[in-house]
Amino acid sequence: MSFLKSALLAALATLTMAAHATSMPLAADGQWQAFGVDSFSALSGGNEWIDNADTNTPGYGTALDFTFTIDAGFVGQLTVIDAALAGDVFHVFNHGSLLGATSSVPIQLYGSAPDLGDDHDAALLNSAFSRGVFTLGAGHYSISGALAQSLMIDDGEGGLSPINATSGALKLSVSAVPEPSTLVLAVLGLAWLVLSRRGFLR
Repeated sequence: MSFLKSALLAALATLTMAAHATSMPLAADGQWQAFGVDSFSALSGGNEWIDNADTNTPGYGTALDFTFTIDAGFVGQLTVIDAALAGDVFHVFNHGSLLGATSSVPIQLYGSAPDLGDDHDAALLNSAFSRGVFTLGAGHYSISGALAQSLMIDDGEGGLSPINATSGALKLSVSAVPEPSTLVLAVLGLAWLVLSRRGFLR
């Protein structure tokens, strides 16, 4: 299935479930917030990010989106990471529109895939795990996602089948956009340092 076709199908699933979504605020504190994917537990039967932390909650199995606002004069960095077993890739959406995808990684087979559990920091440092870093300007965001590539399992008949179940996490950090005058001073200071080290300024 082509990237575009799978992205369109995932977007359609995301839009279909929007009325039954669980929205969670995402703080700009750089702390990981987990999500799940499980086509068996998802109310839609799809591969979108879902709330599957607690089977006793009313939102269990509903599509999951993370909301936040970046104020004018600030820039955000959104990091999305695959977790548990390596081999999964995600499409990431903002208000149902494709924002991008996490990095391409080799398809892995259940039983031999690298396993880091829920250590998201370790997964971020391991190239076997897909990750995406998105730079975001000022505005209101509603981030959701869907599985684009799944870990595979032996189907017992000589073939492989996608598991379509995994976990992942995302985090947000926000910083002020430097004032233009600050940038000019920084460039001038750097130029002075380079010139003085090369002996042009005495």
